[in-house]
Amino acid sequence: MSEPDASSPADPPLPLTSPRTPLQLSFPFLREGSRVWERERKPPQPGELPSPLPTKRTRTYSATVRARSGPVFKGVCKNFSRSQGHGFIRPSRGGEDIFVHISDIEGEYVPMEGDEVTYKVCPIPPKNQKIQAVDVVITHLNPGTKHETWSGQIISS
Repeated sequence: MSEPDASSPADPPLPLTSPRTPLQLSFPFLREGSRVWERERKPPQPGELPSPLPTKRTRTYSATVRARSGPVFKGVCKNFSRSQGHGFIRPSRGGEDIFVHISDIEGEYVPMEGDEVTYKVCPIPPKNQKIQAVDVVITHLNPGTKHETWSGQIISS
C-alpha cells in the first residue's frame, strides 16, 4: 500500500490575496495612564502620541539596569499628587527639581512635602536630556505631618 506523494501537484496552490478589510493593529505595550489611550475616550487622532514618560512597567530592561547600577542620591519631596500619579523631588545637592512617577516609589507610605528620600536617576526619552527619579525610598517622614499608606490608612508622624 503506497501513500500518495505529498509533493504531487494534485491541488494547485491558492493565489495570495490581500485582505479585503483594513489591517487592524493592536498595541499591547501602550502606557498605562496615558490619556490618549484610555478606553472611555475617543480613539487617538492622527498625530496624537502617548505620554513619553516611561513608568516602571514600560521602562526598558536596559534602562532599568542602568538606573539600578547608578549612584543613590538624597533629596526632599517638594510635592506629590497621588491623584495625578506624580510629583517632584528637590535634590539635596541643589539643581533642578526631579520628576518622580507613582510607579517608582517603593515602600508603604505616599510621599508628602518635606519627606526625606533617597533615589536613583534614569533619563527620560526620547532625547534623554532630563532625568526622572527611580527606586524612590522615603528615609525620614516629615514630623508633624499626617501620612497616608497606599491602602488609604492615615498615620500621624
